[in-house]
Amino acid sequence: MKYKRILLKLSGEALLGSKEYGIDPVVLKQYAVEIKKVLDLGVEIAIVIGGGNIFRGVQGVEGGMEDRAQADYMGMLATVINAMALQGALEKQGIYTRLLSAIKMEQVAEPFIRRRAIRHLEKGRVVIFGAGTGNPYFTTDTAASLRSVEIEADVLLKGTRVDGIYSSDPEKDATATRFDNLSFTEAIQRQLKVMDMTAFTLCQENKLPIVVFDMNKEDNLLNLVKGNMVGTLVS
Repeated sequence: MKYKRILLKLSGEALLGSKEYGIDPVVLKQYAVEIKKVLDLGVEIAIVIGGGNIFRGVQGVEGGMEDRAQADYMGMLATVINAMALQGALEKQGIYTRLLSAIKMEQVAEPFIRRRAIRHLEKGRVVIFGAGTGNPYFTTDTAASLRSVEIEADVLLKGTRVDGIYSSDPEKDATATRFDNLSFTEAIQRQLKVMDMTAFTLCQENKLPIVVFDMNKEDNLLNLVKGNMVGTLVS
């Protein structure tokens, strides 16, 4: 395997599937099956998932909420709902999991403790990180970057609905060109919105490569960890 330990970042919006709101069980099962293929090869897997299919703090503020911090905490709770749903789907596939939350909620999740998270990974459990960083004003992209560095992941894999990074939004611009490889400097100079700048800079400073790829295509995750060219590598 090219990567021994990975952190997979999934967007909450991806869980919508064909629905307008909430969680599509078909997508959950699909993701669980793809993750199991990689786990069965001995790869250690950690996951951070967003909450945009339920609630995002920024959307709350744009919708009239005056307290950004309160809105962000609500968004963090949405990520825990998604994490619990994903945990259930993974366990249906016979996968041992642990859900670690940055906000204490002992009835549903363990508190995040770095050494404990690493030990779970070493024992072959899929570790799901919920509630972002536990702090307002930070995105789940930043949480994914932070947790990747903390658990000493080999790579941060950002699963999206597009097959890599483009010069512009391929869903809006038919002339958009796709990149196979980029340096962190090139991505910044071209103003490519790979992640928010806090998350991106954290990866750059810690020399953590990022791969942006289409999570919805069968075997993409599997081929990626085997070292095949999938998505766009930023390093």
